[in-house]
Amino acid sequence: MPNILVVDDDEELLALIKKFLERYDYSVEVAVSGSQMDAAMASKLFDALILDVMLPGEDGLSLCKRVRAASSSLPIIMLTAVTETTDRIVGLELGADDYLAKPFDARELLARIRALLRRSMQHRHTADDKHPSLLFGNWRLDLAKRELRSTDMTLIPLSSGEFEVLLAFLEHPQRLLTREQLIDYARGSAHEAFDRSIDVQISRIRRKIETDARNPEMIRTVRNAGYIFAMPVERAS
Repeated sequence: MPNILVVDDDEELLALIKKFLERYDYSVEVAVSGSQMDAAMASKLFDALILDVMLPGEDGLSLCKRVRAASSSLPIIMLTAVTETTDRIVGLELGADDYLAKPFDARELLARIRALLRRSMQHRHTADDKHPSLLFGNWRLDLAKRELRSTDMTLIPLSSGEFEVLLAFLEHPQRLLTREQLIDYARGSAHEAFDRSIDVQISRIRRKIETDARNPEMIRTVRNAGYIFAMPVERAS
């Protein structure tokens, strides 16, 4: 039974989300503030975090940054006001994996949670036992552990969303990939994502793996077309 933590100051909405997700066999904890979130996370491990941007005291963007610094792999879905495009971009920059604009259909939230958890578990259980890592340049991506390390074994934290986007590139090297294809590979064909979300996550990945993120050699932009991962990729044990 996956454990989900939902943080929102709208107690009526929290009750509705909790009741709905529990119908689908999720264990749901709720919190109305950052302090309650901290207390919940100190007492239990969660499989996903649903985090509203607009919170009293410490806002959702600050909480997202703090949680991501402590846990690179915990899937985070941000809840944002429908008109706040800036909040969506900033949330993705801070390491959120997905966003959902308010008001939203509970079934859409369920679909987003399922997609994140399914892809996370899929990579844990289907990583090739003989070749569980992908090598490119001076980097190794461990599929089972969902870890990116440099040749000197330095661990580079990746959010769940960044891992999925990087994996999409590594599984389709030296091929032009449109934004729509990247969304499909990283999140599923039924996912309608904010177009800039892929750009933001690619920008974050570049800052982590490129020698010069402003002049990238690995993930190259093809104007008005998409992106190409220009490096050869090898499988390794």
